Amino acid sequence: MDKLQAQKKNNRLLIYGLRLQINHHNHLYYVLDKPAISDAEYDKLFKKLVELEKEFPDLVTPDSPTQRIGGEALKKFKSVTHKTPLLSLDNAMASPELEAFDKRVREALGKDKIDYVAELKMDGLAVSLIYKKGKFVTGATRGDGVHGEDITQNLRTIKSIPLVLNEPVDLEVRGEVYLPYNDFIKHNEERKEAGEALFANPRNAAAGSLRQLDPKIAASRPLDIFLYYGAANNQQSHYETLQYLKQLGFKINPNIKLCSGLDQVQAYIKEWDKQRETLDYEIDGIVVKVNNLAAQRELGWTARAPRWAIAFKYPPMQATTVIEDIKVQVGRTGAITPVAYLKPVRLAGVLVQRATLHNEDEIKRKDLKINDQVVVQRAGEVIPEVVKVLKHTADSKEFKMPTTCPVCAGELFKPEGEAITRCVNSACPAQVKERIRHFATRVAMDIEHLGPAIVDQLVVNKLIKDVADLYDLELADLLKLERFAEKSAQNLLASIQASKNQPYDRLLYALGIRMVGRNTASLIAQHFDSLEDLFHIKADKLDHIYGVGPKVAQSVEQFFAQEENIKLIERLKESGVTIKTNQTKGPQPLKGKTFVFTGSLEKMSRSEAEEIVRKLGGHPSSSVSKQTNYVVAGAEPGSKYDKAKKLGVKIISEEKFRNLL
Repeated sequence: MDKLQAQKKNNRLLIYGLRLQINHHNHLYYVLDKPAISDAEYDKLFKKLVELEKEFPDLVTPDSPTQRIGGEALKKFKSVTHKTPLLSLDNAMASPELEAFDKRVREALGKDKIDYVAELKMDGLAVSLIYKKGKFVTGATRGDGVHGEDITQNLRTIKSIPLVLNEPVDLEVRGEVYLPYNDFIKHNEERKEAGEALFANPRNAAAGSLRQLDPKIAASRPLDIFLYYGAANNQQSHYETLQYLKQLGFKINPNIKLCSGLDQVQAYIKEWDKQRETLDYEIDGIVVKVNNLAAQRELGWTARAPRWAIAFKYPPMQATTVIEDIKVQVGRTGAITPVAYLKPVRLAGVLVQRATLHNEDEIKRKDLKINDQVVVQRAGEVIPEVVKVLKHTADSKEFKMPTTCPVCAGELFKPEGEAITRCVNSACPAQVKERIRHFATRVAMDIEHLGPAIVDQLVVNKLIKDVADLYDLELADLLKLERFAEKSAQNLLASIQASKNQPYDRLLYALGIRMVGRNTASLIAQHFDSLEDLFHIKADKLDHIYGVGPKVAQSVEQFFAQEENIKLIERLKESGVTIKTNQTKGPQPLKGKTFVFTGSLEKMSRSEAEEIVRKLGGHPSSSVSKQTNYVVAGAEPGSKYDKAKKLGVKIISEEKFRNLL
């Protein structure tokens, strides 16, 4: 062996040894939570590996720890067909349903008692991971259960997912990706500072992170995973399989329990109902599985779910606290919304300090007072609600709705027959900010980079006073603001410029007319070719449109009766914003058809599917009725699916929906 070959062999061995050390310490830190070296020592090992791989790039392999954040951003995700479907689970909402499940299983297997495995039901994003000869090769979302999206690059960034297993096996495993609560709160705070939209809950954040086309974005978020399934060959039970996966290097939830009979399962369910607030991740129930794999195969599957497993769902989490104060907020339509400021209390792992009270009538109905002891409930969302009053205290005092706007001191008015009190001053700074924020949202004019914090700066610095002013902004204006460099300013201006070409029904929605949602705006745009056709429109010209009722028609009439609104639209037109329908319409195969979407779609988001329906002449709706033509059911359809079956409405898959287009 010559000197050059000997040196290359030595480098290969050195790199291999460093990878083994780093993978070992990653497993200790991210999977077992038992670090054996300091961060500085770990960084030293990692830096050495990076330097060696940079010096000898031909020795870099895809399974190297340095490659977790590799690869360019994708243009779109590829479709993956799962080897075996990722089915949904039937739900049990109470003990009798769980007992009925146990009875069915025992009778089918001819046994008096069944061994079950009870697992915490993570509220995250289900994924499938494929390993070839012990190396991670493909990762996909659940999708519709049969087809998912290839998100391998993003999954590689999760440090608790091993890139190389402890044995060179071919294997498919499945797990739940989640974002820990504390990291979720921290991430939302960062998004708020950056003026970006907040994630509603940890599951929403995890799903949004994994569906980023740029893996560097996923890598910046501290995602984690617990494995709950593996298609291993020699194990006789589900519990043994999980222990084997642990040996291979996977992260398994430490709270899984092998239960002998239903009594132990029910005790486990009760135990975690009390303890779930102590977890740093969200669970919404307990999954119960028959342990014996041969028994699972004997029980089999229905079209939608295995007969050998069931999910027991917990009710929404509640906590007791005190209402320390009630203040009001002003929305874009002038709506005055009371908000309870609470004595801080931990609820579902999150420190809760506020709760929505909806309106004055709701406060009266629940007899809520400042200093009351109350029950608050959080069902997955960031802002909880007050469920009920436990008791009035000696210090309890009535809340009185203000008579003037807390922001502009303008007049407040409560229309007859309505629950909402409103500020009637359309120039109110709070309304102006909210209208501009609404105008810029993705489903409206889709102006990227224009978050709440930037809107606040623009209004406070008097650079804009309404949405039309956005189109007069110049580079010099933005460079005066905090956190604006030339590149970020140019990005915002480019996004504002691009919004001029949005379809006019989006503009109609973006104007923020009361009661006119995205679907209603689309319906109106199908009957009127231009916003100018609506100037001084009368309600009777609108309420004959299917889906546009008398109250909506009256609201539209009132909006276009105001000269300041017409002047605003004329200014938008002068700026080049599209205010009329493109006359060269394409085919309208869905004309006159009403669609409702339920469950997770594989090839597109629900908003994208609804947009397609609008463009092709159809009407997307949020509720199922006898007038609905089609319900499109994706993965894990909800109550709309059940209602459609009850009403006899035609239910189709996403694939059949695409065939209609």
